[in-house]
Amino acid sequence: MSKAKAHKQSAGQPAGTTSSGEIAIVPARGGVTSKTDRLRVRAAWMYFVEQKTQNEIAEILGIGRVSVVRMLADARARNEVKITIEGDLAEITRIERALEERFGLERAVVAPLSDPNADPIPAISAATGSFVSDVMAAGMSVGVGWGRTLFGSLPFIRARPLADFKVISLLGGVGVARRFNPAEFAWRFARAFQGDGYLIPAPAVVDSVETKTALVERCGLHEILALADTLDAVIVSVGGLASATTFYRGGYLTETVRAALEEKGAVGDILYHFYDIDGQLVDHPINDRVMSVDVDRLRRAPMRILTSGGDDKIDALIGAMKLVEPTVFITDEESARSILALA
Repeated sequence: MSKAKAHKQSAGQPAGTTSSGEIAIVPARGGVTSKTDRLRVRAAWMYFVEQKTQNEIAEILGIGRVSVVRMLADARARNEVKITIEGDLAEITRIERALEERFGLERAVVAPLSDPNADPIPAISAATGSFVSDVMAAGMSVGVGWGRTLFGSLPFIRARPLADFKVISLLGGVGVARRFNPAEFAWRFARAFQGDGYLIPAPAVVDSVETKTALVERCGLHEILALADTLDAVIVSVGGLASATTFYRGGYLTETVRAALEEKGAVGDILYHFYDIDGQLVDHPINDRVMSVDVDRLRRAPMRILTSGGDDKIDALIGAMKLVEPTVFITDEESARSILALA
């Protein structure tokens, strides 16, 4: 065990994190060209990002534990692991380039999975935190959504002070905050960069268009929403309609409304705007009662980061590509393959 690893474990922190929970993922010089390279990088990913034990890795890869120990040591010796994971998989690179060409992306980031049936969110979150850490800069205004993927990215963001940094929550809050709340994520994201946070002090969905109009025009919300006109970047994820999404669990979407949305062709939502697989907002009253920044404003941001994945969100992600037209897409390798096969 290395001294760095021993120190981290003695401090009660998960293997593979620094005191601030930092894990960066960047391409290695020269790339990965052999099966041995690929196996070594996968072992490092499982150990440092997915925090699997050496025995678990050995079982998944079908090799001996001694081989795992040797590969991890070799990865460190090659400077592929510097409390970060530095390595690129040839197949992953091919998938990223295919996504970029298919959807006109400036950048696709595809996180590898140790098991095709594994929950992809931890890997996507780690990749998101690493990417966001690299592109955030002083003077930026950033609009953020919420959800499990974005919350999971927080430990992987390299916290540092950025002058004149603003974070704007792109939607209102929820009445029943169980695991996730838009306001909390926006606040914690702003705090990571010691920036200013701007929240929408209203429910995510209101009872009528009249109530929405009154809140915007008479309660000062137009000033906050106007900040979305000058965003430098937006970071959002998608919710799938087929399963019980965070939105559904938050109490705003009844089964009757969900079924009605499905009948109209809805496949998912971004900031509670429900859309079909062609990227068109569906004709349903709930889209008019949402207290969130409209899609047209999202598309004005020069950098639009979409991060999400999972079997239940493939159609939602295909539709989101057309709805938001992201410049950056972050997902896992299995979701990426499914999207490329169906889009």
